[in-house]
Amino acid sequence: MSTPPDRSARQQVEEDLVRLDAYRSQLSGLVQQRQLLAASRQDHARAQESLEGIDREDASAEFLVPLGGEAYVRGRLDRSAPVLLGVGAGVAVEMDRAKVTELLSQRLGRLDQAARELDGQIAALDERIQLVSRRLETASRSAEAGGDVGSAEG
Repeated sequence: MSTPPDRSARQQVEEDLVRLDAYRSQLSGLVQQRQLLAASRQDHARAQESLEGIDREDASAEFLVPLGGEAYVRGRLDRSAPVLLGVGAGVAVEMDRAKVTELLSQRLGRLDQAARELDGQIAALDERIQLVSRRLETASRSAEAGGDVGSAEG
């Protein structure tokens, strides 16, 4: 008469293993998203710091402008010139420097909010992983003490 509970326990273990695998896959995806957010935040912060740094420099200061491939060109900045800001889909818009600084600050705020939300999702998923792992560990100990739950019967 011990077959139905054994089958039920075995089925619960199998379901927990599948659930654990799914949770770990989800966690991996969330961690990758978090890394992308961090990289985007770093780029936006660098742009904001660069604009602020340019304003602190002497008007006659010379800059090195990266062209890519470790190639640079020397230049002087026209502080009255508009700044090009990417708005998505490969489109850039010319705006005055103050507006660009404001928009970068707003973007940084949204990136920080998204990162906090993602951190909450990661923490909640990690809790689920820990719960299922503890349940599987308990089932494993029970199986060792009272017989093998995962054996290949029937």
